[in-house]
Amino acid sequence: MSEVFTAPLVVEFPFTRSLGPVLSAFLTGLRERTVLGVRAGDGRVVVPPTEYDPVTAEELRELVEVGSSGTVTTWAWNPSPRRGQPLATPFAWVLVRLDGADTALLHALDAAGPDAVRTGMRVRVRWAAERTGAITDIACFEPDDGPVGDARPAGHSGEFADPVTTLTAPARLDYTYAPGRAQSRYLRALAGHRTVGERCPSCRKVYVPPRGACPTCGVATGTQVEVGPRGTVTTFCIVNIKAKNLDIEVPYVYAHIALDGADLALHARIGGIPYDQVRMGLRVEPVWTEDGRFPDHYRPTGEPDADYDSYKELI
Repeated sequence: MSEVFTAPLVVEFPFTRSLGPVLSAFLTGLRERTVLGVRAGDGRVVVPPTEYDPVTAEELRELVEVGSSGTVTTWAWNPSPRRGQPLATPFAWVLVRLDGADTALLHALDAAGPDAVRTGMRVRVRWAAERTGAITDIACFEPDDGPVGDARPAGHSGEFADPVTTLTAPARLDYTYAPGRAQSRYLRALAGHRTVGERCPSCRKVYVPPRGACPTCGVATGTQVEVGPRGTVTTFCIVNIKAKNLDIEVPYVYAHIALDGADLALHARIGGIPYDQVRMGLRVEPVWTEDGRFPDHYRPTGEPDADYDSYKELI
């Protein structure tokens, strides 16, 4: 049995959003070591504050200041922190109802071990040394042996100097991808400048990249078939936004390409032609870079365009 490939992959998509008056005041308050909540229509104090009432959906604006200490309502131990989490050493995820609040805030608790954590224990905010107006301005919570403070929230205007008005939220997923035997054979063939698909024994369609089973018939596809290397552009899009860590100038064209002999279009970048001259039916061929394990892009072959009827079922 041939070796199955594995590879570490990262999916990352940071995005920036504008903040309304409630979240702006909350994050700016954290920068100033002040925790704000918002009073809901039924009188409850919601922390973190929401812009709309969680029950009635009415807009909320009445800000109040709550305490920086509180009570753990529930928790879970994290023995193996991951990259980007609040602490690098084992810690507890806790829901903390801050003094004066009626809802709980999720954050990390720095504790010696799971035996040191319990529901009902008192904790306090440990502020970050450098604060920028983000939830990470609360570095974590820590055990608090002091007396319970005043649980009555105090009204707050929400006004601070130099308020935070935008938030950049990083979204990232790190994982190990195993393509399976069929796609491992496909990738191994690409490294040899060959494109190999698999034929369904029932409907006789050839799938590239192979999936190990026919998506239509649901049966295994063990018969390998070499296709291409040339193909036809079935449809395409023009990319105008430059991707992070991708050394390709915009605009460029990304297309679905039906390789000769294949019954499923694959996607790849089109090069060697101005982006505004790419068209459906364009005949293309792969271009490998030196020591490349897969085609860098596809370029026009110079052949006449394919007739629409020859690829319309693959759009």
